[in-house]
Amino acid sequence: MTTWFIVTLFIFGALKVLVSSMPTSVVESIISRFELHQKLDEENTSISIDGKNIEGEMKLQVIHEFNEALFLDKHYFPPHGEGTPIVIDTKKGNKEIRFSLYSYEEHVDVIKQYKKKVVAYRLRSKSLQTRAPLAITKDYA
Repeated sequence: MTTWFIVTLFIFGALKVLVSSMPTSVVESIISRFELHQKLDEENTSISIDGKNIEGEMKLQVIHEFNEALFLDKHYFPPHGEGTPIVIDTKKGNKEIRFSLYSYEEHVDVIKQYKKKVVAYRLRSKSLQTRAPLAITKDYA
């Protein structure tokens, strides 16, 4: 009886050490699966405003600003977006995700759609807050 107790104690102790000292890359990959505000990469991402695709430098700037934006809070029901959104379509693994960005003076509302789920949250990004209304120029309108 004490032998089995010592063996199980040793196994649980080893398991505890493995879980509490996992490499950073393993922890980041586990956490990234459950992130609400995921980072975008330029290869699998397309951006459009009012149905017009954005390419080149503008696309890279929007992706960079989206990745650097600060997460503020999660909405428990999607807000009603006003104006023309910046639509970002991306692919993460097998999932296709669509982000709709609605810009306001004090924040950016993001509506994330994947599979049949809709999640909304709020970001703060000074450049996205000011750029989104101005992004529709002669070149993209």
